[in-house]
Amino acid sequence: MTTNTSEELFAKAKNFIPGGVNSPVRAFRSVGGNPIFIKKAKGAYIFDEDDNQYIELINSWGPMILGHAFEPVEKAVSEAIKNSFSFGAPTRREVEMAELIISMVPSIEKVRMVNSGTEATMAAVRVARGYTGRDKIIKFEGCYHGHGDSFLIAAGSGAVTMGVPDSPGVTKGVANDTLTAPYNNLEAVQTLCDANKGQIAALILEPVVGNMGCVLPKEGYLQGLRDICTKEGIVLIFDEVMTGFRLAKGGAQERFGVIPDMTTLGKIIGGGMPVGAYGGKAEIMNCVSPQGPVYQAGTLSGNPIAMAAGLTMLHHLNDHPEIYEQLENTGNHIVGGIRDILKKLNLNYQINHIGSMYSLFFTNTPVVDFETAKTSDTAKFGKYFHGMLDRGVYLAPSQYEALFLSTALTPDLVAEVLAANEKTLCEI
Repeated sequence: MTTNTSEELFAKAKNFIPGGVNSPVRAFRSVGGNPIFIKKAKGAYIFDEDDNQYIELINSWGPMILGHAFEPVEKAVSEAIKNSFSFGAPTRREVEMAELIISMVPSIEKVRMVNSGTEATMAAVRVARGYTGRDKIIKFEGCYHGHGDSFLIAAGSGAVTMGVPDSPGVTKGVANDTLTAPYNNLEAVQTLCDANKGQIAALILEPVVGNMGCVLPKEGYLQGLRDICTKEGIVLIFDEVMTGFRLAKGGAQERFGVIPDMTTLGKIIGGGMPVGAYGGKAEIMNCVSPQGPVYQAGTLSGNPIAMAAGLTMLHHLNDHPEIYEQLENTGNHIVGGIRDILKKLNLNYQINHIGSMYSLFFTNTPVVDFETAKTSDTAKFGKYFHGMLDRGVYLAPSQYEALFLSTALTPDLVAEVLAANEKTLCEI
């Protein structure tokens, strides 16, 4: 396998793009080496600029749940393009998309389309503040909600200590309004509520975390948060940008039977195009301009090409519920196979898994929050990543990112993935 063209492109990119990439994790900093530049993809495969072929388990960080270049979505995009690329005006598909989302996601009574998951989370928090008349929010260590200022806050030194900016450019004033708690710890959340009585507008979390690796909520945790938010008058926001339409037709909230006040969506709803959405109870969403006073706008929101792709994707998922059983079986097969390999090699690494999401953590400690995720041996993960890459399997280039499976993974391809795992784990 040669990567000369990728190497040349990366060297050139660093002259014109900060770090040579348009999103940090792509730079391979956490695994070493230089990134692979992708030329095309189809089904379960991606192909780089040197024509190397890989089975891939990222699927564009989640959207390609039906595999790359799914033909009905391709056709829908091709047809939509004939009518121009953007109007900046209402279209029929926006209405159809909103109606379909509301029919599929239990918590959503009204919805607003935006252009990314980051836009969705930023807007949801603003709307929650406008609705409640409060300023503060609670987020969780290790959960990622995009690069909005309110979310780039590191935890304070104690349960009631204010956080600090986690990035230059984020002001201390913003940090003062963001409270941070450890994931899977209800007591910490209640402590924050008690110390900030009547000041917290929203609590936002990934119901299943994908951005410290795949981390599942403990039994009763999500319902516990629901109960606290109801008692304290706090808007509960589920960030389902990753889990929405992936863990079930109605996302994590359907799977766990816990209904938030607001939900943010992205990734799958665009079928691979840049799309986001936020929605929730009608009384909350009625605060959004032009119906209410909370302002949010976007020239490309509801873009006709993105709506064509997303609408086709969601209709297919809604019309074929057996897809979720297939994804569940594929996930069980891969994760079960890796567990067998670990047992055979007498390795006690941890695997977290739900449906078509999973992570292999290079630690002996069960991973339930960010602190336990950080016990992972990231250097060993880097060796694992490159060993799998050399064997034609493309993984997320970070220990702290979940993997996402697609329906394009056949049993034969799963067998190839497991064979690569065994050889790589033996090697390292």
